[in-house]
Amino acid sequence: MTITILNGDQSNGSFSNKIRSYAGELSEKHQVHLFNLSKMNLNYCTGCWSCWWKTPGECTHNDDGEQIFRAVINSNFLIFASPLVAGFTSSTLKKIQDRLIVLLHPYLQIINGESHHRKRYEQYPEFGVILEKEEDTDNEDLQIVKDIYDRLAINFHSKQRFTKFVDEVSASDIEH
Repeated sequence: MTITILNGDQSNGSFSNKIRSYAGELSEKHQVHLFNLSKMNLNYCTGCWSCWWKTPGECTHNDDGEQIFRAVINSNFLIFASPLVAGFTSSTLKKIQDRLIVLLHPYLQIINGESHHRKRYEQYPEFGVILEKEEDTDNEDLQIVKDIYDRLAINFHSKQRFTKFVDEVSASDIEH
Protein backbone atom coordinates (compact mmCIF):
# COMPACT_ATOMS: atom_id res chain seq x y z
CA MET A 1 0.00 0.00 0.00
CA THR A 2 1.20 3.53 -0.77
CA ILE A 3 0.39 6.16 1.86
CA THR A 4 0.85 9.92 1.55
CA ILE A 5 0.92 12.08 4.68
CA LEU A 6 0.41 15.85 4.43
CA ASN A 7 1.74 17.31 7.68
CA GLY A 8 0.41 20.82 8.23
CA ASP A 9 2.23 21.49 11.52
CA GLN A 10 3.69 24.98 11.18
CA SER A 11 5.87 24.78 14.30
CA ASN A 12 7.45 21.39 13.53
CA GLY A 13 7.11 20.65 17.23
CA SER A 14 5.80 17.67 19.17
CA PHE A 15 2.94 17.07 16.71
CA SER A 16 5.44 16.69 13.83
CA ASN A 17 7.52 14.34 15.96
CA LYS A 18 4.44 12.16 16.50
CA ILE A 19 3.59 12.22 12.79
CA ARG A 20 7.19 11.26 11.87
CA SER A 21 6.98 8.39 14.36
CA TYR A 22 3.64 7.27 12.89
CA ALA A 23 5.12 7.47 9.37
CA GLY A 24 8.06 5.36 10.51
CA GLU A 25 5.71 2.74 11.95
CA LEU A 26 3.71 2.65 8.71
CA SER A 27 6.85 2.45 6.55
CA GLU A 28 7.70 -0.93 8.09
CA LYS A 29 4.89 -2.44 5.96
CA HIS A 30 4.02 0.25 3.39
CA GLN A 31 5.54 2.81 1.06
CA VAL A 32 5.10 6.17 2.82
CA HIS A 33 5.50 9.69 1.42
CA LEU A 34 5.66 12.26 4.23
CA PHE A 35 5.40 15.91 3.22
CA ASN A 36 6.23 18.49 5.90
CA LEU A 37 4.33 21.32 4.26
CA SER A 38 5.81 24.19 6.28
CA LYS A 39 9.25 23.33 4.88
CA MET A 40 8.06 23.34 1.27
CA ASN A 41 7.65 26.05 -1.34
CA LEU A 42 3.86 26.13 -1.74
CA ASN A 43 1.71 28.93 -3.09
CA TYR A 44 -1.98 29.55 -2.48
CA CYS A 45 -4.52 28.71 -5.16
CA THR A 46 -5.42 31.89 -7.00
CA GLY A 47 -8.56 30.49 -8.60
CA CYS A 48 -7.20 31.14 -12.08
CA TRP A 49 -8.69 27.90 -13.46
CA SER A 50 -5.57 27.30 -15.55
CA CYS A 51 -5.33 23.76 -14.14
CA TRP A 52 -8.68 23.10 -15.77
CA TRP A 53 -8.48 24.99 -19.06
CA LYS A 54 -4.96 26.10 -20.04
CA THR A 55 -2.83 23.29 -18.62
CA PRO A 56 -5.33 20.53 -17.73
CA GLY A 57 -4.28 18.66 -14.60
CA GLU A 58 -1.26 20.90 -13.99
CA CYS A 59 -1.10 23.93 -11.71
CA THR A 60 0.57 27.03 -13.12
CA HIS A 61 2.48 27.62 -9.88
CA ASN A 62 6.09 26.57 -10.23
CA ASP A 63 6.42 25.17 -6.71
CA ASP A 64 6.48 21.90 -4.76
CA GLY A 65 2.77 21.27 -5.32
CA GLU A 66 3.37 19.02 -8.33
CA GLN A 67 5.22 16.39 -6.29
CA ILE A 68 2.38 16.40 -3.76
CA PHE A 69 -0.31 16.04 -6.44
CA ARG A 70 1.56 13.11 -8.01
CA ALA A 71 1.99 11.38 -4.65
CA VAL A 72 -1.66 11.93 -3.66
CA ILE A 73 -3.20 10.57 -6.85
CA ASN A 74 -0.85 7.56 -6.84
CA SER A 75 -1.61 6.71 -3.20
CA ASN A 76 -3.95 4.14 -1.79
CA PHE A 77 -4.43 6.20 1.35
CA LEU A 78 -3.99 9.90 2.17
CA ILE A 79 -3.57 11.42 5.62
CA PHE A 80 -4.30 15.08 6.35
CA ALA A 81 -2.45 15.89 9.60
CA SER A 82 -2.52 19.14 11.57
CA PRO A 83 -2.74 20.58 15.03
CA LEU A 84 -5.96 22.54 15.46
CA VAL A 85 -5.45 26.29 15.14
CA ALA A 86 -8.43 28.42 16.15
CA GLY A 87 -10.63 25.32 15.88
CA PHE A 88 -9.53 24.17 12.41
CA THR A 89 -6.56 22.68 10.57
CA SER A 90 -3.58 24.93 9.88
CA SER A 91 -3.51 27.37 6.99
CA THR A 92 -0.51 25.42 5.66
CA LEU A 93 -2.60 22.26 5.30
CA LYS A 94 -5.59 24.20 3.94
CA LYS A 95 -3.34 25.79 1.31
CA ILE A 96 -2.49 22.46 -0.32
CA GLN A 97 -5.94 21.00 0.33
CA ASP A 98 -7.47 23.78 -1.80
CA ARG A 99 -4.98 23.09 -4.57
CA LEU A 100 -6.02 19.43 -4.82
CA ILE A 101 -8.74 20.76 -7.14
CA VAL A 102 -6.14 20.24 -9.90
CA LEU A 103 -6.90 16.51 -9.58
CA LEU A 104 -10.52 17.00 -10.68
CA HIS A 105 -12.22 18.05 -13.91
CA PRO A 106 -13.99 21.40 -14.17
CA TYR A 107 -17.05 19.58 -15.47
CA LEU A 108 -19.81 18.86 -12.99
CA GLN A 109 -22.05 15.93 -12.21
CA ILE A 110 -24.89 15.43 -9.76
CA ILE A 111 -24.09 13.29 -6.71
CA ASN A 112 -26.83 12.90 -4.09
CA GLY A 113 -28.67 15.87 -5.58
CA GLU A 114 -25.60 18.16 -5.41
CA SER A 115 -23.17 19.44 -8.04
CA HIS A 116 -19.66 18.03 -7.75
CA HIS A 117 -16.63 17.94 -10.02
CA ARG A 118 -16.10 14.94 -12.28
CA LYS A 119 -13.11 12.67 -11.82
CA ARG A 120 -9.94 13.42 -13.74
CA TYR A 121 -8.42 10.08 -12.69
CA GLU A 122 -9.91 6.62 -12.40
CA GLN A 123 -9.22 6.21 -8.68
CA TYR A 124 -8.74 8.53 -5.72
CA PRO A 125 -7.31 7.56 -2.33
CA GLU A 126 -9.44 7.14 0.76
CA PHE A 127 -8.20 9.34 3.57
CA GLY A 128 -8.02 10.02 7.26
CA VAL A 129 -7.56 13.17 9.32
CA ILE A 130 -5.17 13.34 12.29
CA LEU A 131 -5.52 16.30 14.61
CA GLU A 132 -3.97 17.64 17.79
CA LYS A 133 -6.22 19.30 20.34
CA GLU A 134 -5.89 22.88 21.41
CA GLU A 135 -6.36 23.73 25.05
CA ASP A 136 -10.04 24.58 24.55
CA THR A 137 -10.93 21.95 21.90
CA ASP A 138 -14.34 20.40 22.38
CA ASN A 139 -16.50 17.84 20.56
CA GLU A 140 -18.10 20.56 18.43
CA ASP A 141 -14.68 21.56 17.04
CA LEU A 142 -13.96 17.98 16.09
CA GLN A 143 -17.41 17.57 14.48
CA ILE A 144 -16.95 20.71 12.36
CA VAL A 145 -13.60 19.47 11.04
CA LYS A 146 -15.03 15.99 10.40
CA ASP A 147 -18.03 17.46 8.54
CA ILE A 148 -15.82 19.59 6.30
CA TYR A 149 -13.62 16.63 5.42
CA ASP A 150 -16.71 14.48 4.81
CA ARG A 151 -17.73 17.09 2.22
CA LEU A 152 -14.23 16.99 0.72
CA ALA A 153 -14.57 13.21 0.39
CA ILE A 154 -17.70 13.59 -1.74
CA ASN A 155 -16.05 16.08 -4.09
CA PHE A 156 -12.84 14.01 -4.14
CA HIS A 157 -14.73 10.83 -5.08
CA SER A 158 -13.37 9.22 -1.97
CA LYS A 159 -14.19 8.19 1.58
CA GLN A 160 -13.02 9.64 4.87
CA ARG A 161 -12.17 6.65 7.06
CA PHE A 162 -11.42 8.47 10.29
CA THR A 163 -10.93 11.76 12.09
CA LYS A 164 -8.85 11.17 15.21
CA PHE A 165 -6.53 12.90 17.58
CA VAL A 166 -2.84 12.11 17.19
CA ASP A 167 -2.66 10.10 20.42
CA GLU A 168 -5.58 7.87 19.35
CA VAL A 169 -4.51 6.85 15.84
CA SER A 170 -2.79 3.58 14.97
CA ALA A 171 -1.61 1.79 11.85
CA SER A 172 -4.67 -0.47 12.02
CA ASP A 173 -6.87 2.57 11.23
CA ILE A 174 -5.67 2.49 7.62
CA GLU A 175 -4.91 -1.18 7.22
CA HIS A 176 -8.47 -2.49 7.52
